[in-house]
Amino acid sequence: MPNWGGGAKCAACEKTVYHAEEIQCNGRSFHKTCFICMACRKALDSTTVAAHESEVYCKSCYGKKYGPKGYGYGQGAGALSSDPMDNQTQLQYQEPRPPQHSSTNSNPVKFAQKFGSSDHCARCSKAVYAAEKVMGAGKPWHKTCFRCLLCGKSLESTTVTDKDGELYCKVCYAKNFGPKGRGLGNMGVVEESE
Repeated sequence: MPNWGGGAKCAACEKTVYHAEEIQCNGRSFHKTCFICMACRKALDSTTVAAHESEVYCKSCYGKKYGPKGYGYGQGAGALSSDPMDNQTQLQYQEPRPPQHSSTNSNPVKFAQKFGSSDHCARCSKAVYAAEKVMGAGKPWHKTCFRCLLCGKSLESTTVTDKDGELYCKVCYAKNFGPKGRGLGNMGVVEESE
């Protein structure tokens, strides 16, 4: 059917969207009433929308569907947080202790086979199940073991660096493996040649 003087077609209902009722997202037009989350059906606006290809979601549903998976990420992207640290606080690294499980199962090998665990944590060498697995440096880790080797700070994808299969926060990595010399914060490290 020809489009005589109307507007674009709504990406949700495919009816004509006139300029006065048009909302645009990712180059597509929507009616104000059709601009809703594809999962929970809540109304969206420019501050709550998260688009994935041709679909629109609220940020919470987007995080649940496309956000990071694993132990501690169950609330979606809106619940992600990092450990607050100020410059005055120095953390002492303590070896992370995995949670103690009271299991009546006397054969852990059969238990692991039944629940599909074949991965072992790179830090504590214990089984890592899908609900608690985080990948870093190409290896599986428990969320509780996904910490800087030197300072013990909890890591995320934006704060992690790795060297020789171990994880470090960006600060510890820079201090221990970064460039040294004049102009790099370490004035006394480079010897002057005469």
